[in-house]
Amino acid sequence: QVQLVESGGGLVQAGGSLRLSCAASGRTVSKLAMGWFRQRPGKEREFVAAISRSDGKIYQDSVKGRFTISRDNAKNTVDLQMNSLKPEDTAVYYCAANPSSYSILTYDYEYNYWGQGTQVTVSS
Repeated sequence: QVQLVESGGGLVQAGGSLRLSCAASGRTVSKLAMGWFRQRPGKEREFVAAISRSDGKIYQDSVKGRFTISRDNAKNTVDLQMNSLKPEDTAVYYCAANPSSYSILTYDYEYNYWGQGTQVTVSS
């Protein structure tokens, strides 16, 4: 069993930065395929970024060059550094984990465990 807890959300002005953190328990993050998803108001949940067990990374096109996913093995977290934030980045952000896969996973159905979400609001 893997438990995930997100933190770091909040209110920020457009152009600002936030760093989200996903703390895992029950499994070391180095042995998890991890992803970040978001659900914007009135929209379906969408993929944002993912990191594989071998540190392969992939991003949604709209966040490339602005967001960075990384793993901190010492803290057992996977973080999402978000820079140059835009109002359209406003969403609830969720982290997800798959303890079996060695691939970079971009679909929500590929993940077994989910956090409760953290709200990010970007004001214009």
